[in-house]
Amino acid sequence: MGVFDIIGPVMIGPSSSHTAGAARIGLMARYILKDEPQEAKLTLYGSFAKTYIGHGTDKALIAGLLGYSAEDEVIRDAFTLAKKQHFKVSICPSTETPKHPNTARIFVTGKSGKQVEVLGVSLGGGKIAIREINHCPVDISGMSHTLLTMHEDKPGVVALVSSLLSERKINISSMRVFRKGKHQEAIMMIDTDSPVPEEVVEKIVSLNMINTVQVIKPL
Repeated sequence: MGVFDIIGPVMIGPSSSHTAGAARIGLMARYILKDEPQEAKLTLYGSFAKTYIGHGTDKALIAGLLGYSAEDEVIRDAFTLAKKQHFKVSICPSTETPKHPNTARIFVTGKSGKQVEVLGVSLGGGKIAIREINHCPVDISGMSHTLLTMHEDKPGVVALVSSLLSERKINISSMRVFRKGKHQEAIMMIDTDSPVPEEVVEKIVSLNMINTVQVIKPL
């Protein structure tokens, strides 16, 4: 057990799971969108839906989407900040029973018109996991450097991307591939020991079968 497990994360309260975790889910959704959010629908499930007002879960999600961390005091003023930035947000508590009690679904639209839907859960102690992107199952913790690709499910994609990383001596700590179905949309998540340089990202983007690439830094 480490110090973090004993005293908890540095955060704006009142709750590590309902506030800090929610802020990190929002921030991760922003990274995945890769755009400045303009409008968002936040659907809250389980404990999030029941206690979000008292715990500031809604404010934390909004602050994360605006680019603020769980340690930032502006979480308390998230609604005011959203209004100033013309960021429209709707909060929808759900009575549906989730797989995890602290669950949020974020459907967000960026200023460019790009849209993404992210399902995240808060695991406690400020730790989170992103479990879906556009209804495709994933598992992103935000604890390491992560390269995220959305691509067509075709032979050779994994080998090509791995080769480009190997050329720059970037070590892969873990790799997971999820797909909606055979030859359908797929998502590859590669955790690396070091950041992936922009020139490598550009080479990956240039591959014909790759649709989008995102680099997610540790939260």
